[in-house]
Amino acid sequence: MAEANGHLLPTTVEVDRTPPKMKHPTQERRGEVHAHLSYNNTLLTLTSLAGRTLETASAGQVLTKGKGSRRSTAYAGQQVGQRIAALAQKRGYHQVDLFLRGLGKGRFQVAKGLRQGGLRIRTIQDQTPFPHNGCRPPKKRRL
Repeated sequence: MAEANGHLLPTTVEVDRTPPKMKHPTQERRGEVHAHLSYNNTLLTLTSLAGRTLETASAGQVLTKGKGSRRSTAYAGQQVGQRIAALAQKRGYHQVDLFLRGLGKGRFQVAKGLRQGGLRIRTIQDQTPFPHNGCRPPKKRRL
């Protein structure tokens, strides 16, 4: 502080206004990919961790000549995985948890497609429903 006529006057001080450096690296955005693999189609849904649907893709969208059971092949699963990976990266997602449901042929190819598209898969969880001795089967056929 400077002094003038016996009074203290405030002095100007240059203040550094740059933001402080972060001690921890920024955390990558995480999401979830839900894969529904039926015998006729492959459907993938990208959601936030809260469960909000962000993007969807199916084998019918990706394959130009994909009709019928061609949509459930391993190739279709890989292509849909790459497509959802591209959509996820556009939204800023780099890490995903994968949830598989169903018995389609492209189960493991979906994960391969997501990795080829540039996503990092943290966990893979199988959520395929199966009955614990559910409905009674129809009676035996008599010939």
